[in-house]
Amino acid sequence: MAGDIKTYSADRVKIIVGAHTITGTADGTFVTIEPLGDGVTSEAGAYGDVARSMSLDPRHTINTTLQQTSRSNDVLSSLADADRLSGGNGAFPITITDLRGGTLFAGTGWIVKKATATFAKGLEAKEWPIEAVGQFTNGGND
Repeated sequence: MAGDIKTYSADRVKIIVGAHTITGTADGTFVTIEPLGDGVTSEAGAYGDVARSMSLDPRHTINTTLQQTSRSNDVLSSLADADRLSGGNGAFPITITDLRGGTLFAGTGWIVKKATATFAKGLEAKEWPIEAVGQFTNGGND
């Protein structure tokens, strides 16, 4: 439709872990959400009849990439430590919302492992792998 304009704005994507809003995201792709399950798989029988199987796996892999200078690195590192020190009782609520669109993830997550520490002449990004169980809607923008 003519005149139908949609807008995306990176600063309107909010990542909240526990009570902390992630800040200091890296340039480029700063968050990805990927379902771990197979979704829907199918196979055809000898006579061409098709059977489908629906994955009920609610897990997702979330990667967030932060600037080296982001204070959110400290928060994520502390969450990883708390989970390990508590014997696995450190899972936290996680929400990722595109405030200008329909993409939403809401669930419970944990840090898979701490980001790799790298040091160079310039700034280095830190990628944090998070696994989470939750609901995911991959929507468009308004």
